[in-house]
Amino acid sequence: MTAREQNVRVLVVDDDFMVARIHSGYVARVPGFEVVATAHTGADALEAVRRLSPDLVLLDIYLPDISGLEVLKKLHDVDVLMVSAARDLPTVREAMRGGAVNYLLKPFTAVALAERLQQYARSRRSLTGLGPEVGQDEVDRLFGTTKTPLPKGLSTATCDLVAQTLREAGRDLSAGEAAELAGLSRVSARRYLEHLCAVGKAELRPRYGTAGRPEHRYHWIE
Repeated sequence: MTAREQNVRVLVVDDDFMVARIHSGYVARVPGFEVVATAHTGADALEAVRRLSPDLVLLDIYLPDISGLEVLKKLHDVDVLMVSAARDLPTVREAMRGGAVNYLLKPFTAVALAERLQQYARSRRSLTGLGPEVGQDEVDRLFGTTKTPLPKGLSTATCDLVAQTLREAGRDLSAGEAAELAGLSRVSARRYLEHLCAVGKAELRPRYGTAGRPEHRYHWIE
């Protein structure tokens, strides 16, 4: 296995043993990721990072000894994805300033975590092969600021609505199902779904029945 093909090594940190086990199971289900250890205190988290050198830490904020935000400040040469029930703006802002790559509110689903991990994996892959200096286009891609222009007749607000509907469904949808959930016409929903496929945020999954044309199903992949 080459360095590029190696799994992303994850340390899961949570004060609740059962929650840590559940989150570890979520991580293990995402291709390309593996859990190397779990920790339940800030001190244990810092020691595990020193000893194991993981690529990514799934870090809770409410720990019994020190805050996860304090742990974040002490970590170096490792990426951190914060997971917490804390939803106050000062806490979220402090996590961002501390260098967290993302912030996921508890409780969350396996799908929600998988989306963040896949986004993180894409960012890591984007860094691979870049030279010692980068241009603005590369920087924009790394920070996710590149926007693909919408086709004529499509609106950003409605596209975001369809994307959110498909993403939060947690399963593939037909154009009719997406339309009903989003409150749109079937024709309109299909146009946005096809655009999301064209820009790589969704994929088409034909479902073949016993006879006739296959049903077009759409699945969120970004």
